[in-house]
Amino acid sequence: MIWLALGLTLFLGIHLTRALAPRWRDAQVARLGDKGWKGLYTLVSVVGFGLILWGYAQARLTPVVLWQPIRGMNHLAALFMLVALILLAAAYVPRNHIKARLLHPMTLSVKVWALAHLLANNTLADVMLFGSFLVWAVLVFRAARRRPGPAVASPTAAGTAATVVVGVALWAFFAFWAHAAWLGIAPLGR
Repeated sequence: MIWLALGLTLFLGIHLTRALAPRWRDAQVARLGDKGWKGLYTLVSVVGFGLILWGYAQARLTPVVLWQPIRGMNHLAALFMLVALILLAAAYVPRNHIKARLLHPMTLSVKVWALAHLLANNTLADVMLFGSFLVWAVLVFRAARRRPGPAVASPTAAGTAATVVVGVALWAFFAFWAHAAWLGIAPLGR
């Protein structure tokens, strides 16, 4: 569990610098240069992410169960994941109403993803992983809402429809194949 905690600290810590320590971050950019900061940011992120993956996999070998699974939560989580993946698509598909309205759909996507997985899982490693990402997303979203919003192109119905189609396709890909193939867990219990 220590590797999972270290990975979360590194990965989420470096991703919180803009939200929680903007002056420190700016000082590092000034000291290292833009490319130097991006290099350090990338290195810390990759190492942290690798430790998260390895630490979580190790924790799954000897799970510490915190509560009994609640019937139907995996289906509720699957519904939440549909919303999360539409929000994720909204961050990248141009000219959609979702991004124009919410401004930070990717951070909201992480919030919904984390909450969905907290509902469907019941171990200490799950609470550490998904709870940490939920707290991170709340802090980042709050900080982002205080800054001026990003410039967003005028939304169109076609952009919004494409966003929903891409989100639903991503959801189907993960729900019916990738989650089980990559993680060994069929989210819909097939």
